[in-house]
Amino acid sequence: MPIEFIGYIGNHNASETIKRSGSIIDRNHIAAAAAIHENGGFDRVLLAFHSTSPESILVAQHVTERTRRLKLMVAHRPGFTAPTLAARQFATLDHLSDGRIAVHIITGGNDQELAQDGDQLTKEERYARTSEYLDILRQEWTSAKPFDYEGKFYRVTGAFSEVKPQGPDGIPVYFGGSSDAAIAVAGKHADIYALWGETLAQVAETIRRVRAAAAPYGRSPRFSLSLRPILADTEEEAWAKADRILERAKALHASGERLIRGNAAGQQPANEGSRRLLAAATQGKRLDKRLWTEIAALTGASGNSTSLVGTPDQVAEAMLDYYDLGVTTFLIRGFDPLEDAFHYGRDLIPRVRALVAKRESGTRRVQAAE
Repeated sequence: MPIEFIGYIGNHNASETIKRSGSIIDRNHIAAAAAIHENGGFDRVLLAFHSTSPESILVAQHVTERTRRLKLMVAHRPGFTAPTLAARQFATLDHLSDGRIAVHIITGGNDQELAQDGDQLTKEERYARTSEYLDILRQEWTSAKPFDYEGKFYRVTGAFSEVKPQGPDGIPVYFGGSSDAAIAVAGKHADIYALWGETLAQVAETIRRVRAAAAPYGRSPRFSLSLRPILADTEEEAWAKADRILERAKALHASGERLIRGNAAGQQPANEGSRRLLAAATQGKRLDKRLWTEIAALTGASGNSTSLVGTPDQVAEAMLDYYDLGVTTFLIRGFDPLEDAFHYGRDLIPRVRALVAKRESGTRRVQAAE
C-alpha cells in the first residue's frame, strides 16, 4: 500500500510550547512552512479550522500559489456554507492548484465551539447533516446533469456544477470523528478516516469499527494517524527532549496563555476522540513501544497531542507497527513547527518510506512463491 505523509501549516508560529506573537495571519511563517514541507518530501499539509480561526479555504489558496507540488488537506466544517457552493469552491480551487486539493470534514463535537458560529444542533443531528452535506458534494462533483435532493437538512432542485474536480473520483474526502454517529457517517463517505495517535489496540479497534461501517456500502477507506514525533540522536536524548517540551508546555499553560484551545482541567471533554486519548493517558505516560501521553494529559487531549519518542530509526519502526494495522497516512507535526518539519523531512520520512518499501517487497516475494 502507498504511504502518505501530511504536515501542518499553521497561520502563525505557535504550539503548546511556543507563545504566539505578531499577526494572527503571519504570511512569512506560512510561506516558510510551505517551502519546508514541499522541499522535505511531505505529500500534503493540513490547513486547520476552528470557529475563531482564519478561513481555511482562503489560506489554502494562498499556499497553493506559493507551491508547485505540495498537496493540501483543507479542514472544513459542514453546515455553515451551502453544500452546492462548497462543492464549487473546492472544485475551483482544485483546478487552480492543478488537482492538489483534498477536504478534511470535521463535524465538530464541542457544543460551545459550534455555538460560536450559531449552530444549536445536537451532535447526532450534526452528523446527520454532515451525511446529507457530503451526499450533495459528491453529486455536485460527479453528476453530468442537474439533480434534486431532499433530506431533513438540505433540499435542492436542479442542482448542478459546471466546474468539476480534475480527478474522475472527485476530491478526496478525509473524515474525523470517533463517536458512534461519526463512525456511521465515515463508513458511508470517508475516503480516508483520520484518527489521533492512540495505542495500537485502540487503533486496531477503530479500524475494525470503520471497516464494518463501510462494508454495507462496498467501500474500503484508508486510514490516517496523527502524531507529534520527538526525535534525537539517542533514545536518552529524545526522552530528555520530551521532558523539556513538557516543562515548557506546563509553564505556558500556567501563564494562562490560550494559544492552544485546551479542554478545561478536570472536565470531561465533549468529543469522543479526546476522551479516547485521555483514556490512553490514564494507562501510563509511556505506552506500547514509545507512545508518550503527557501532553495529551496536560491539555485535556485537545487535538493531536500524543508523541512517538526516540531516534529516527526507533520512531520509524514504531510507525511501521501502525502501518501493519492498516494505517497508510501519517499526519505529523512538531512542537517547534518549522524546525521539526525540517527534521521530519530529512530524518524520519525517508526511513519510514524505506521500511514500507522493504515490507511490501517481502510481501510480494511471499505472494509470488505461493
